Amino acid sequence: MSTSAIRPVRFTKCLLLALAAVAALVVVFLALIALTDGAGSGLAAWLATVGAGAVLAAWRGRGRTWPARLVPFVPVLVAAALTVAICIPTVPTARRYPPALPFVATQHWSLTTGSRVAVYHYPPTNSGTRQPVPFVYLGGGPVRGISELDHRFLQLLARQGYDVYAYEQAGGGRSDLLPMSQYTISRSVRDLAAFVDRLDKGKVDVLGFSSGGVVLTRGLADPGVAARLHRAIIAEPGPMDGPTAHITGHKGRESARGLAPAMGGPRSTNVPRYAVAFGLMRLGFLTPETGLIGQAEGDNAFTAADLGSDTASAYCARDADRIPAEDNAQNFSFSPAASLRVQQTVKDSPSIASQLRRSSIPAMLMIAECSSQVRQWATAVLANGAAIQRTQYMPGVGHHMWNGLNDNNDRAVAVITAFLKDEPAPLPNSPTRDEIPTFLRDRK
Repeated sequence: MSTSAIRPVRFTKCLLLALAAVAALVVVFLALIALTDGAGSGLAAWLATVGAGAVLAAWRGRGRTWPARLVPFVPVLVAAALTVAICIPTVPTARRYPPALPFVATQHWSLTTGSRVAVYHYPPTNSGTRQPVPFVYLGGGPVRGISELDHRFLQLLARQGYDVYAYEQAGGGRSDLLPMSQYTISRSVRDLAAFVDRLDKGKVDVLGFSSGGVVLTRGLADPGVAARLHRAIIAEPGPMDGPTAHITGHKGRESARGLAPAMGGPRSTNVPRYAVAFGLMRLGFLTPETGLIGQAEGDNAFTAADLGSDTASAYCARDADRIPAEDNAQNFSFSPAASLRVQQTVKDSPSIASQLRRSSIPAMLMIAECSSQVRQWATAVLANGAAIQRTQYMPGVGHHMWNGLNDNNDRAVAVITAFLKDEPAPLPNSPTRDEIPTFLRDRK
């Protein structure tokens, strides 16, 4: 082979070796990020990787002439440049709270638990009958702000004569952050009790949606919390305890996940730092307490578009092309690290089934036709909730049952108000406890 032919082969080989070295250093860096839990904003892993790479490059360059000694350092410099971006914040590291909403005042209440939560009040606007029992809404997430879509739904309940209160759970929306170690499902339940005490209007009716339904279910299982409740509505709950959380099984009928157009808007996961942080946290390679990004920085960075197909999964497949805007960019707030922390404490918790069976607070369960939730999460509540008086299977809706489409909001209001007034249900009481096996088999 001629010299002129050998040179391109050697160059290609050298280039491939250099790229392999860069890739190896990046893998080492990511492994060290996981091993150090992102200590020092990732700088500990970065310095260790660059230092090790430099030592190896110096060893490889030994015996070479002076200019050639620098060649092994090129992959190190390239890898250092690629990975240093993961160590540099691109959003403020102090919490930026959403601006005030134009249609409702934001109050801040300090609870006896130490939480300081954002509170919203919709007084009854119905000039006719006003309901005597205050109504409290527990939103989902967990650790997510209340969306404008939910605010509009709460206004509908106020028009029915209800004195409506809602609060964003600690760390969500405009509520103050907690130290990461304090985000637990038990803390969320204690906050509910403390909120009712702070309201100081006697027993309350509570609607708990999604993870808020988990808080409410566990509140029913705690006699001290249940004593503060008048009636409970558990809508599309997540797993109520550890044994339930480990169930895998049927979900509802087809949702819009994978069918809806991709959500527009900026994504934090397009930035290497947050793509790595949120990705490794979700995979379990970083803890919610990671030193890579702080809680406030992660909250500031995360956007609605980062939820991706999770939003579409809350709607029926038939609605894939008309999923409503649940929120605006200014009001959206979600804490990915705190949310994972709360979910983990649910997974680690013992069964509450025996305590739930002793609850005497009248309760209702709402289940969506196209639910993205594991069916057994809801049926576990039904099977063990001795005081569940009715179940309302909501046809034509997904996980987010009140969504502004068609008459979905009005149907949800009708179901809720009928139960609170102890009036006949607008839908069949289905499934009953005896019907659970059939429901799990047929309502897929």
